[in-house]
Formats: sequence, structure tokens, C-alpha cells
Amino acid sequence: MKKFLIVGLGNIGAEYEETRHNIGFKILDFLAKKEDVPFEPNKLGSTSLIKIKGKSVLLLKPSTYMNRSGKAVKYWMDKEKIPLENLLIITDDINLSFGTIRLKTKGSDGGHNGLKDIQALIQTTAYNRFRFGVGSDFSKGRQVDHVLGKWGVEEEDVLVERLEKAVTLIRSFALSGIKITMNHFNGT
Repeated sequence: MKKFLIVGLGNIGAEYEETRHNIGFKILDFLAKKEDVPFEPNKLGSTSLIKIKGKSVLLLKPSTYMNRSGKAVKYWMDKEKIPLENLLIITDDINLSFGTIRLKTKGSDGGHNGLKDIQALIQTTAYNRFRFGVGSDFSKGRQVDHVLGKWGVEEEDVLVERLEKAVTLIRSFALSGIKITMNHFNGT
């Protein structure tokens, strides 16, 4: 049976729950709710297991805080024997306009501390990442305030549709692989 590890990046704690930086957690929460499966507290994070047409998909929300996400990713990849090609990291991206979806199979961390830590611990930049645009509507020096800020009213109005698209993307990744999923979803 093929196993997949889908990691949503975010920060634990009520003060971070509805922030742009926690889009990874939000997407996985949305998927788990649709599948009617709970997240369970576990080592280095909360996990939930779903099945997609016979494939085992482990959802992980690291409890290590964003900047130390690599420890949780490495632990669960090793524990569950997840091959690198079956790993998908979901993260926010200020370089993409709000709601834009971009899948990549490799690349730099782009200044994202969560990705930087993951790359250091799994020792490669060649892993699948799902970047969700949170926009760059902030003045110089206010990047942290933007990503740790709550969703705006206009963003919330379209967020459910974008979450639905994100869930469809995750299912496609597990069923069809990264290349087909990239061709279908990039830029949407």
C-alpha cells in the first residue's frame, strides 16, 4: 500500500489559529473535517490518517512551531517509511497573490524559516511543496505582521472555495502524482 505524508505548516496556540501563516494547518483541518476524522495529539505534532482509494495518507500538523518543522517532518518520514516523492509540504507564500496555488518539486526556501528547517533536516531541496499565496499587501518591514495577521474580510469571503481547491489538489497528489497535479493546479 502506498503511504503519503502531507504536512501543513503552522504554529500551535490559539493566537495563531486564524493567521495567514497557519494556512497549512487550516487546509489539513478542512480536509480532516470533510473526511470526518479527528486529529490526535502525537509525537512532535497532531496526526490524522485518511484513506484515498486505498492509499494511506497521514496528515501532520507539527507542534514544533513553524521554524522547527523539520524535526517533525523527519521523524514522521522515518517512522512511517515515507519515500521523499510521497511527501507534500503545505506552506504560506507572500510572493503569490492571495489564494494562488503553486506546486513545486524542488527549490529554495525563499526565506521561509519553516522550509529552511525542513531542508536542513531532510538534507535536500528536492521535495514537493504546495505554496498557498497569502499576498504581499503590507508596507516595508511589516511582513511578520502580515503573515501573523488574521484573514481580512475579503479573503474570508473566498477562502472556503480555495480550501476546497486545496483538498482536491491533495487528493490528486495521492492518486495521480505530482506531475499531473502540477499541470492541473498550478496558477489556479
